[in-house]
Amino acid sequence: MSERLVAAFRLARPEFTLEVALDLPARGITVIFGRSGCGKTTLLRCLAGLEPQAAGHCRVGEEVWQDDRQFLPPHRRSLGYVFQEPGLFPHLTVRGNLEFGYRRVPAGQRRVPFDDAVRLMGLEELLARRPEQLSGGQRQRVAVARALLASPCLLLLDEPLAALDAESKAAILPYLERLHDELAIPMVYVTHAVDEMARLADTLVLMEDGRVRACGEPNTLLTDPALPLAHLDEAGVVLAGKVLRHDDAYHLSEVAVGEHALVVGRSPLPPGAPARVRVLARDVSLTLQRATGSSIVNILPVRIEELGPDRDAARVLLRLSLDGAPLLARVTRRSADELGLRPGMTVYAQVKAVALMR
Repeated sequence: MSERLVAAFRLARPEFTLEVALDLPARGITVIFGRSGCGKTTLLRCLAGLEPQAAGHCRVGEEVWQDDRQFLPPHRRSLGYVFQEPGLFPHLTVRGNLEFGYRRVPAGQRRVPFDDAVRLMGLEELLARRPEQLSGGQRQRVAVARALLASPCLLLLDEPLAALDAESKAAILPYLERLHDELAIPMVYVTHAVDEMARLADTLVLMEDGRVRACGEPNTLLTDPALPLAHLDEAGVVLAGKVLRHDDAYHLSEVAVGEHALVVGRSPLPPGAPARVRVLARDVSLTLQRATGSSIVNILPVRIEELGPDRDAARVLLRLSLDGAPLLARVTRRSADELGLRPGMTVYAQVKAVALMR
């Protein structure tokens, strides 16, 4: 079976014309990222079959949903759709909402067992409650579980956390990561939030004005000075590693990234578990020699790959390599000149803060 999501759409809107072509892996989480109004939701609606006037084609694996000869309506596409608002049936309990879609799928075609969806989204204690008895984050977890129980081959999520406060967002993100780690159902996730994109994306699609500006591996796009992502206030990278050990006396953990160990806040993950850490450009400073007597514990040898202007004329943006893993740093132009920074140099990155993601 071809494990690709291949689609192309053209659709005129009053404010822009959507004109996109995608060839994505049908696995993991693809994040569609961009400013509000750039066409992210319209693209998702085209994938779902909610825009029948859109010209183009769409294939998921071996299933053709749209081409010159046919157009499958949404109910005939094997997908789950989670909107910004959960849209739960108010007269049904959580269990009733979950069972509504689950019972419509023949037993032999169910990809996700009922109890698994409940466990994955942490709903065990909520099954008897009605929607008005739930918090916003809990309602959205029910909406995700309900979509899973429709046994989709593709899960579409349209800014599912946009209506939640910061605390509720922080609470639900681990459940979305759990779906990523435990299920083989690919997801297309729309957001304009940098933290969600950085935390969830396996593949990143950057949209501008109804078109795809760039598509690929997240760190490649996040560190490309030619793209706006590298110049955002929250610009940074996500590094894959594994938990090495815990220091309970200081409530810290070490995460191995290649041959290097990064100190982070105490992780609940056991030693040996895979982990991802996020390093923001604004949290990286540079020295020519390894500093001693510093409060900063994460000091790493890096190579300067590229140096160029940043959005702020007083600063420069540096793309660094940590044994092949990318980092970003911002320093003032004055500091860059005084230190004589240039591509090819080996310097030391002092990382003031490292955020453990999972």
